[in-house]
Amino acid sequence: MADCVIERHPERVSLTVAMTVVTPDPAAWDAFVAAHPDGHLLQSSRWGALKGRFGWKPHLRAVVAGETIQAGALALEKQRLALSALYVPRGPLFSGDPSIDALLLDDMIRLGRRRRAVFVRIEPNITEDDPRAATLHSFLLDRALQPTPPIQPRSTIHLDLTPEPERLLAGMSKGHRADIKRALREGVEVREGGTPADLDAFYAIMQATSARAGFAIHSPAYYAAVLELFGDAVRLWLAEYRGAPVATAMTAVWGAMAIYLYSGSTTDGLQCGAQHAIQWRAIQWARARGAARYDFWGIPDAIGQAAGTADPAARARLDAAAQHDPLYGVYRFKKGFGGITTRYLPAYDQVGMPLLYALWRRHAIG
Repeated sequence: MADCVIERHPERVSLTVAMTVVTPDPAAWDAFVAAHPDGHLLQSSRWGALKGRFGWKPHLRAVVAGETIQAGALALEKQRLALSALYVPRGPLFSGDPSIDALLLDDMIRLGRRRRAVFVRIEPNITEDDPRAATLHSFLLDRALQPTPPIQPRSTIHLDLTPEPERLLAGMSKGHRADIKRALREGVEVREGGTPADLDAFYAIMQATSARAGFAIHSPAYYAAVLELFGDAVRLWLAEYRGAPVATAMTAVWGAMAIYLYSGSTTDGLQCGAQHAIQWRAIQWARARGAARYDFWGIPDAIGQAAGTADPAARARLDAAAQHDPLYGVYRFKKGFGGITTRYLPAYDQVGMPLLYALWRRHAIG
């Protein structure tokens, strides 16, 4: 533990408050994550429990004043031989008070030393256009952290869920509206899944999609663990056409954010618009659960760079580069739902063992 006496916002708090770094109660931590403006499912204790079953060691750390959490982080440890790396996905969750946030970072660094970490990587859940972005970037550089590409997607599409469903439909592309209507007209039925047979159908579609599109998927046990650990916060969706499952997805709601986690479609599913129907159902479910945004989770980063570039020539080059990205077709699908392209800050590494750092960076830790 680390103790510090900090004068917090003297214009509002007149007493000196003692800050302590602790391992928080998981339920209290999850409530903090859900309420934090930057809170994310990947910072929840349940995500730590999930990763703990599949090769990671989770560490929860929080700065508290009394029993009130001020800031904190879920750090995931990946071990290799006698060394490790620490990774904070979509976090830490900072307070905005430099003294408190420095206390949290110092604790992360000490944890890295105890765990013989070659580096500690954080991945703030803050976008480049956020008013806090420049200040946080400078703060982290001053603390000797160095920018590096993130493990989670840096560019994505966020859909505002606050409009009424009719307005959400109107904000989609003409083609997407037509595909949703066509799926319904042709008898595509979208339902929630939860039985072992439903999980088997989900995995079979994921395998077919992986073979066709050439991307890696998790094991059946991993997806089963997602459903087990997150319970009502996650939905498995199945679209059936002519009596057979042809498309599937898992989506989640955590706090104000809904997240498009995993999906797949058969060839028949692609032809009948089944995934469009699933997403429309998932969007309505997320909205009913109180989510304010839907994160479509991952597009070519060149698209995100182009969106933030004022130079027309540079934007044209980035748009052209994006069209050669394997995710470009996925981007067109996601963009058709009417969201806004956004790009996060980079990840930041605190290097504990410089001589080994370059070697570790050649191997993904995600």
